[in-house]
Amino acid sequence: MSVDTIPDAAGLPLIGALLDFRRDPLETYLRAQRDHGDVVRFTVGPPGLRQEFYAVFSAEGAQQVLARSVGFRKDDAFYDEIRQTFGNGLLTSQDADYVRQRRLIQPLFTRRRVDRYARAMCEETSATLAEWRDRDGEVIDVLAEVTRLTQRVVTRVLFGAASEEAADVVGRNFPLLGEWMLRRGFSPLPLPRWVPTPANRRAAAARRELYEVCDRIIAERSSGGAEHGDLLNLLLQAGDDEDDRLAPAEIRDQVLVFFLAGHETTATSMMFALYLLAGNPEVQRRAREEAERVLGDRMPEAADFDRLAYVHMAMKEAMRLYPPSPGISRRATADTEINGQVIPAGKIVLLSPWVTQRHPAYWPDPERFDPERFTPEREAARPRYAWFPFGGGPRACIGQHFSMLEAVLAIALMLREYEFHPVDTEIKLTQKLALRSVGPIRCRISAR
Repeated sequence: MSVDTIPDAAGLPLIGALLDFRRDPLETYLRAQRDHGDVVRFTVGPPGLRQEFYAVFSAEGAQQVLARSVGFRKDDAFYDEIRQTFGNGLLTSQDADYVRQRRLIQPLFTRRRVDRYARAMCEETSATLAEWRDRDGEVIDVLAEVTRLTQRVVTRVLFGAASEEAADVVGRNFPLLGEWMLRRGFSPLPLPRWVPTPANRRAAAARRELYEVCDRIIAERSSGGAEHGDLLNLLLQAGDDEDDRLAPAEIRDQVLVFFLAGHETTATSMMFALYLLAGNPEVQRRAREEAERVLGDRMPEAADFDRLAYVHMAMKEAMRLYPPSPGISRRATADTEINGQVIPAGKIVLLSPWVTQRHPAYWPDPERFDPERFTPEREAARPRYAWFPFGGGPRACIGQHFSMLEAVLAIALMLREYEFHPVDTEIKLTQKLALRSVGPIRCRISAR
């Protein structure tokens, strides 16, 4: 096979698929898979600014791209924007930098380590539920509520006693930087960062304030001898000896990337889970009965994660339908055959959990919300990469258990205390740093 045999989702003669992506990129990918199969070429933009990339939609293709330690790199404009904005942390680093960072940081994210944060997760969730008590019967903006919750959790886990100082700075500056970075990442010809446009100046000020608060907390923590028990303390101690430790700037980069990845994606997962549970009363009832049976009236603990099997299945199904990161990109370093088609070296390869997790070859009636898809037997019968919201292979998300533990325990607590009733039954989606709804997703809550 040669690259010439790969079907092209051509779009219009002069601008290719540009209008399709501006109107609805998620539907554009779904239609491409239906019309052309599991490997499709896209050309986007006018001559001179045209971009070309290859989308791979099969589970087998996703495994080939993600599970290999060589052959595909995190090397495109979007990752470069993250790197320049939030530093060269674990999400964006490459080669020897990545190997070293992963070696030092992986021990901090074992299941046993992460389980220690369950109490903080549950206490912050309980604080959110306490705020809802005066709003019984009212309509809440689910996205706003769970975003505040996940911000509080990740800030507390990272900074411990200094979390209140950091939370305000992070909460104000991260959304601004995220929007700015996203626009630049998808622009065919972004202006240099030094050009003093209003957007560049606002972003530079936000980045400076964010760096300053992180650097100050790290410096204060480095000079003190007290044990704080938070993730920052563990990052400062990571490594076998002083020569192997992360430098302060490296720690700041890790902190910012953990915050970026640790609250946006979890908030997205919880938002869509509550939206789907509100619209499916029978599933909500079953999940609530499990939460009441497992938890009784006590505070959840890490051991409850495995006992809340149905809540866990509901979360996985919500992430199947609404993956926080609907697209994952890599650059091919050599000509590579995938699904019988040859993708040329140097080209961007896009994987789409949005499409693969709706692929009819793996998911009968794919638009239906059905947590039973994730019984152990049915999971074992599917290809490993039919579901990959956390990526996979050597660069799989290091915080997968953190995110799932927080979401499952928080949703169980919420269901035990409240019923959720749908208000917005039809939603429109957009892709920002994570998958989002256009406008709020609202639910009416009633205390139990």
